[in-house]
Amino acid sequence: MERTMPRDYYEILGVPRSASKEDIRRAFRQLARQYHPDVSDAPDAEERFKEINEAYQVLSDDERRAAYDRFGHAGLNGMPGGGFTGGIPTMEEILEEFFGGLGGFGFGGFGTGRRRRAPVQGRDLRQEVRLSFEQAVFGAEIDLDVSRRETCRVCGGNGAEPGTQPRTCPECNGTGQVRRVQQTFGFSMVNVTDCPRCKGRGQVVETPCHECRGQGVVHRTRTLTVKVPPGVDDGMQIRLAGEGEPSPNGGPPGDLYVVLTVDRHQFFERRNNDIILEVSINVAQAALGDVIKVPTVDGETELTIPAGTQSGDVIRLRGMGVPKLRRDGTTSGRGDQLVVINVEVPTKLTKEQRRLFEELGRTLGHEVTPQKARGLRDRLADFFAGN
Repeated sequence: MERTMPRDYYEILGVPRSASKEDIRRAFRQLARQYHPDVSDAPDAEERFKEINEAYQVLSDDERRAAYDRFGHAGLNGMPGGGFTGGIPTMEEILEEFFGGLGGFGFGGFGTGRRRRAPVQGRDLRQEVRLSFEQAVFGAEIDLDVSRRETCRVCGGNGAEPGTQPRTCPECNGTGQVRRVQQTFGFSMVNVTDCPRCKGRGQVVETPCHECRGQGVVHRTRTLTVKVPPGVDDGMQIRLAGEGEPSPNGGPPGDLYVVLTVDRHQFFERRNNDIILEVSINVAQAALGDVIKVPTVDGETELTIPAGTQSGDVIRLRGMGVPKLRRDGTTSGRGDQLVVINVEVPTKLTKEQRRLFEELGRTLGHEVTPQKARGLRDRLADFFAGN
């Protein structure tokens, strides 16, 4: 019996041997919407499309096309990926290949069955936690009430009453999805949606679990202990892996993101890892110097005011700031506390105080030297710049 020679691939796609890749793709798209078994009623549609698909797989691949151009069909023997099984890609897979979907298709890689939807991660949750200024500095353990959906402990999440099992959904054949082909502007478009019967699960429950009523999940409120590391700041997030909601189809659970809000302090202001405190002293303390007590996050400490201190001067208390938080949650040293001095001029004087100031004024003179207007932030900027 005489063996039939395979047809020429260029002839199958109806393109010349000089055709560009785009010409080949365009020809395949046109023939696919004409002969694909999903959209064609022709009795030989399946065989025609297998032939079209085979031709496209070779001519769209530079290496295989070069071998075919030089040696014909014999040049494809033994090449990686060679040998067709006769599988047919679905219209959905064709659309994915041409319009940026997740998959492609190649030699013999397809059967006629539908692919089940891959497991997806459960929904992430977000919850806000308020911290005091001191808790943000030194860390804390916070009890957090989290309301979320959890996998039903009675049925294990399959939704069926113990002693029974879900069965494969007859509408989607267990894929969780249904495909509908629509003709749009002469092109067959495939619309893929969650199966309305099983809600995308691929299974139907005939005897629902008495605890979750067939949903596989129940709503519960749990108390979680959140460990807040030292040195956190307003707006930071702490991720608790796996503490979100369960996956709808067997994937991993979501995560819980704890968003931190730090309350303002009565006296302290934070600048990165430094703590800023403003204190007021009188003119005598500024002129003569003094030792005063100032608050810190570690408690009161003594601060030496040098003689001749000016309003706006900054004195540094090293290592009394905020712990320096690393990415791994550990700390490395602390910032500083910066004490901004405000020299306070009295507004009410006794007769004796007025006499003494008048006498001091006569000795100091009355010359006036204009100064550039500077606010607190300007003085801090100068301080950090080393001026």
